[in-house]
Amino acid sequence: MGGLSTVNTTLRGFLAQFHSVYTDRYPASPLHTMSSDPHQNATPAEAASRHACFELLRAITRPSAADARICELALRISDWDELLRVASKHRVLPLLFSRLTEADAPLPPEARQRLNLQNQRNVFHCMANTAELIAILDTFNVHTIPAMPFKGVVLAASVYGDASARNAGDLDLLVYSRDLERATQLLLNRGYELHPPIFTEPSPVNPEWYESHFERPRDGMVAELRTRLELVGPRSDRDLGMNWIWPRRCTAVLAGATVPDIDPETTLLMLCMHGSKHIWTRLAWIVDVARLLAARPHLNWQAIHREARRTGLWRTLALGVLLAHRVTGADVPQAELRRFKSVRGVRVLAQHIDENLFNSYLPKPPGFLPYAIRILGIRDRLRLFFSLSIFRPNDHDRAFLALPRPLHALYYLVRPLRLLIDRSPR
Repeated sequence: MGGLSTVNTTLRGFLAQFHSVYTDRYPASPLHTMSSDPHQNATPAEAASRHACFELLRAITRPSAADARICELALRISDWDELLRVASKHRVLPLLFSRLTEADAPLPPEARQRLNLQNQRNVFHCMANTAELIAILDTFNVHTIPAMPFKGVVLAASVYGDASARNAGDLDLLVYSRDLERATQLLLNRGYELHPPIFTEPSPVNPEWYESHFERPRDGMVAELRTRLELVGPRSDRDLGMNWIWPRRCTAVLAGATVPDIDPETTLLMLCMHGSKHIWTRLAWIVDVARLLAARPHLNWQAIHREARRTGLWRTLALGVLLAHRVTGADVPQAELRRFKSVRGVRVLAQHIDENLFNSYLPKPPGFLPYAIRILGIRDRLRLFFSLSIFRPNDHDRAFLALPRPLHALYYLVRPLRLLIDRSPR
């Protein structure tokens, strides 16, 4: 009886702690209403202003949008703070600045000043990222460490034609697992500090830890080293890392330096995988796909389909391309468009994400299966179910609820509960 009493007390304590974390994160948001838009009670004037913001942000992503249309939408903006907030959230401030400038759109002086300032900060950040990335690649090269930058300034330079045309983020690099320990030490030598989000005693060569986060205190520079890219959890028979991208690499010119770049076909798959992993909650990720399609009109679609099916990324590819077409009007070969639209599940997801793109809380997609399962291929769905790996706790579950080591077994209860209330597919 004493043992049962102890277990009962432990479970009650666990449930109380989970309830506390849940209510802290989602105050006054019952489970069945979590996805509602907090602006639903806005006045007609506020609703009209937000609608104008959303229409303008959609318009700037479309090359076909005339300058007159951009100016017309700009005149309808009554709350420029809201526009800049949403543009910042969706990482499209550089694009907003360039399109408004090109159209010579009428802006209030204060809004113009703020937008100019934000753009200058982004340009400076991109320049700093460019210089640091080149320095890191040179250092790795001296120590015979192959590294592939992805997203960031290299993507902006190769696809947008300007390293500062895309929102500056972190420095992201892929390395071989065998080189991770040496690459980590080289970054530490450059003044970076390793900041694991979960582990208190991390090892950079831990096979389960494929993403290392570094921050440099003196200038705020952030870099991430990865040994593989993942859609939903580890897939043991797939190597979506350097073995996937390095053999087919190409090059890009960045500030006069030649740096390695991912080939266009693999870049498209990578962008679609990344956006799908995060449920396409940022407009910038859709724009990335659209810009790639525009910059590389002669993609080898046969090779793309073959690789997408081999790697289990076909549904994410279809979703990303459909969203780029729906949202930005991206030019997609008709045969490919028909093929992607023929998959009803993907078509429904694309419509749902498009219609809720600017919602503060993305409602869960319609349908019985969770989003994280629906974007997987059939083989990966079966593997996930039979391996039961979808129920295996990960870093996000541990970050969601901190439990003492003796209670770590309870993370197997935390995981399904977190998946029910968390919009993230991870």
